[in-house]
Amino acid sequence: MKRNLIFAACVFCGVAVMEAQTKGGGLSADMLKDIVKEQKQAPVSEALANAVAANAIDDLAKSRQNAADFDTYFSVETPRQSITNQKQSGRCWMFSGFNVLRSNYTRQHGDSIQLEFSQAYLFFYDQLEKANLMLQGIVDTGTKPIDDQRVQFFFHYPLNDGGTFCGVADLTEKYGLVPKEVMPESFSSDNTSKARQLINSKLREYGLQLRDMVAKGKSQTSLNKAKVRMLAQVYRMLEMTIGTPPQKFTYAFKTAKGRAVGAAKTFTPQSFYKEVVGGQLNGTFIMAMNDPRRPYYKTYEVEYDRHTYDGHNWRYVNLPMDDIEQMAIASLKDGRKLYSSYDVGKQLDRKRGYADTENFDYGSLFGTTFGMDKAQRISTFDSGSTHAMTLCAVDLDANGKATKWKVENSWGADWGQKGCLIMTDRWFREYMFRLVVDKKYVSEKILKAAEQEPTMVMPEDPLFLPDE
Repeated sequence: MKRNLIFAACVFCGVAVMEAQTKGGGLSADMLKDIVKEQKQAPVSEALANAVAANAIDDLAKSRQNAADFDTYFSVETPRQSITNQKQSGRCWMFSGFNVLRSNYTRQHGDSIQLEFSQAYLFFYDQLEKANLMLQGIVDTGTKPIDDQRVQFFFHYPLNDGGTFCGVADLTEKYGLVPKEVMPESFSSDNTSKARQLINSKLREYGLQLRDMVAKGKSQTSLNKAKVRMLAQVYRMLEMTIGTPPQKFTYAFKTAKGRAVGAAKTFTPQSFYKEVVGGQLNGTFIMAMNDPRRPYYKTYEVEYDRHTYDGHNWRYVNLPMDDIEQMAIASLKDGRKLYSSYDVGKQLDRKRGYADTENFDYGSLFGTTFGMDKAQRISTFDSGSTHAMTLCAVDLDANGKATKWKVENSWGADWGQKGCLIMTDRWFREYMFRLVVDKKYVSEKILKAAEQEPTMVMPEDPLFLPDE
C-alpha cells in the first residue's frame, strides 16, 4: 500500500472520535481530509521520503554547488593565538571577551607571549553575583504578586551561564583576573548543568523565604542578614564545584614554548588585572547591535540584563550593517580583535567550519520556501544571538568591501578551521547581531547616538537572550 493511502486510512479511522472532540478552530476530520487531498496534489516521491526518514537532514540538503573548497586567505588578519574550549558550558561570552583582552596585551608586549586567563575564576564570581542579583531582585519585588512578570523573571532565571561583554567589563573590574594555571577548570566549570540546577533550586527556595519575610514586614537589616546566610550556602556550593578563588599568587609570563619572560612576580587578582588590562574597560567601548525591527542610530538598554546588581545593564546602539562592518574593518586593520555574536547554528557546515547562506537547500528538499527576512526571524523567535566568538580577520575586495570574515571560536582547536570559523559576508549580514568596538574606531555620529538617553526594553524580547 502506498504511503499516502496508509495515511488516509489512518485518518478516516479516527473521524468519529475527532468530530466529537473538535471545537472552533480545532483540527477537524474535514480539515484532515483537505490536508490529505493536498498531499495527493503534490505527491512526495517514495524514494525521497525514505531518504529523509533514514538520513540526517543536513546531509541531504547540503548544496553540491557550495561544497567545493573555499578560499582561506584573508587580506586583513590579526595575530593567531591559542584556541580555547568552553566544553559543556554556556560561557562563550567570557571566552570571547578574554580572547580580546589577552590579544590586546600580547599586541603591546609581544605576540610570542602565551597568555590565557582563568575562566573558572571569573565564572565563580559571575555565578555568585547572579545569585545576589536574583535574591535582591526578589526583595525589591517582594510586594508584587508571585505571578507578576518581573517576579517570574527572577524565579525563572536565577542562574545561567550566558552573558555579554558588559559582564566581562563589570566582573573583571570588580574581581580582577588570574592566569589559567593559577585556577584551572574543574569538572563542573566545564560541565555546568548539574551544579547550576542544584543552585537554582536552592535559590528558588530562598526566594520564597525572602518573599515571606517581606510579607511579614521584616526590617531591611533582617533581610540583609538572611541574604548573607543564603549567599554563604551558594558560595559553599560554588567552592566545592568550581574551586576556591585565589587571593594572591606568583606568576611569570611565558612564551608558547614555555620560556619565562621576565622574573616571576606576586600578584593579587586586582593587580594582575591592572598589569594585563590597565585601566577600566567600562567607558572605553560601545556595543553595536543590528536589529532591523527598530530605528537605527538609537540607543537601547535591556532592563536586568547584567551580571552584578550594582553593575551595568547591557546597553547598545542599533546600527545598519554597513556601519558595523566599517568599524570592524577599522579595528582589524589596527590589529585589534573584537567581541562579536551570531546565530551560529543557521546554515553552518560544522565539518568544514564554514558558514554561508547557500550551504543547505532545505526548501528544495521539502518542496517549500523559507522566506522570512532578518527582522521577521527576530520577531518570531526564529533567529537571535546565540553564541559569541572573537572576530579576528576580514578579506577585502579591490574596493575595500568585505567578502568574508573569520572568528576564533571556543569549541577547541580540532573544530572547523583549526578552531576558527569562516563566514561569507552575505551570511555575516544575516546572522551577525552584536559587536563590541573600542571607541577610537567609532565615528562621531555613532558616538553621539550612544550618548542618547536609552530606550528601555524588556529582557523577554526575542533578541536579548544572553550569548552562550
